[in-house]
Amino acid sequence: MKKNLLMFLFFTVLIALGGKPLLSYAEDRYSDLQNFTKILNLTQQYYVEEVDTKKLINGAIKGMLRELDPHTNYMPPEIFKEFENETAGEFGGLGIEISIQNGILTIISPIEDTPAWNAGIKPGDKIVAIDGTSTKGFSLVEASALLKGKRGSKTTLSVVRDAQEKPLDFVITRASVKIKSIKPTMLDEGFLYVKITSFIENTSGDLEKALVDFKKRHNGKIEGILLDLRRNPGGLLEQAIKVSDLFLKEGVIVSTIGRDPKNKEVSYASKKALFGDVPVVVIINEFSASASEIVAGALQDNKRAVIVGERSFGKGSVQSVIKLGDGSGLKLTVARYYTPSGVSIQSEGIKPDIEIEDVDAEVFTKAVNKSKGYREKDISGHLKSEKEKIADKKNTTVPTIDKNAVAWWKDIGSKKDSDLTDKEKLFKSDYQAYQAYTYLRAWKTLKSMIK
Repeated sequence: MKKNLLMFLFFTVLIALGGKPLLSYAEDRYSDLQNFTKILNLTQQYYVEEVDTKKLINGAIKGMLRELDPHTNYMPPEIFKEFENETAGEFGGLGIEISIQNGILTIISPIEDTPAWNAGIKPGDKIVAIDGTSTKGFSLVEASALLKGKRGSKTTLSVVRDAQEKPLDFVITRASVKIKSIKPTMLDEGFLYVKITSFIENTSGDLEKALVDFKKRHNGKIEGILLDLRRNPGGLLEQAIKVSDLFLKEGVIVSTIGRDPKNKEVSYASKKALFGDVPVVVIINEFSASASEIVAGALQDNKRAVIVGERSFGKGSVQSVIKLGDGSGLKLTVARYYTPSGVSIQSEGIKPDIEIEDVDAEVFTKAVNKSKGYREKDISGHLKSEKEKIADKKNTTVPTIDKNAVAWWKDIGSKKDSDLTDKEKLFKSDYQAYQAYTYLRAWKTLKSMIK
């Protein structure tokens, strides 16, 4: 009787799994592992030269993960140690966020005030060689291993840039990169511009301090905040939530959903909202990714801020970092991010409420021909959004700045930099920031748009 009951339970489980025996799953995996072991042994015994077994196994791991999305990576011990230092806000290197786009190592964004930034590296630059070594076929981990090195050492990046016929060589000295993620600039009459360069361990705390200090200096009141998330490659999810929480009195900030739709994690505003009543305008562009998109999406969907600029990068996948026993690490994509309204950021990005093109003040009339950068959706192997899966190609329009607007920068341009205020220096060559500031000053009108 007991035997029959066990058999009944066994076949019930088989039906739930689509009829395939549990044992068959194990046998298939065991068979594949047997093949791997055979190939490894044959290579060790008969390859024309003696081989490094550890190198072979690491190569097998890299090849396996390459079959997944471009953000899933294996990090050897020395690279994983550097990765841990980066999230703390200090590390040795160049100061760039990189990705693989269409098989080419591409700069998403150089971090401000780092060696790469100071050398003139730009978003969208394609690195075709590092110290003369071609980057063709490189993974992110392999590229990182070459880019990082001893502080004070030099590396040469051969870069292909739009509108340039030949690669440009940049000789960059590696340094101890200390990220200052919050950069405030006082405007006037109680308005504050804040640039967030990345989301690291102290970002939300530094932002809160900057806002509190500014408030004290202006009779306990802030008229408006211009939050600049352009060229922000992202960072820590926890910090994106805390930054959003400074402005939200209630509501969802972000949710994550993994393989099983039932396993949904939702982060809510804590209702503290130290700056819940201050007008906020957020600027984004095609290089605003990950954590910066979470902040923009949270403030937009909760009708807490007006988002201006250009559609963001669209990196809406969640990576879990797992430290392995030998000191190495695995960065594994485990879920997707969703905005409070339930829209996936992945491959879609955040669409601004008001579109403002990035226009160089000196060549404003040539803005129409401006070359655009790549986004997450352009990366080969990226996780598909629901819209992509169902081939929904609907296009909607958003307000666009008049390209024939008055050249406001001409008067400022006639002055020497030494004579300019911080506000004038900011707006002299930053058309998007200037237009965003005009919207911030017109907050009462904008508020009616987002109700």
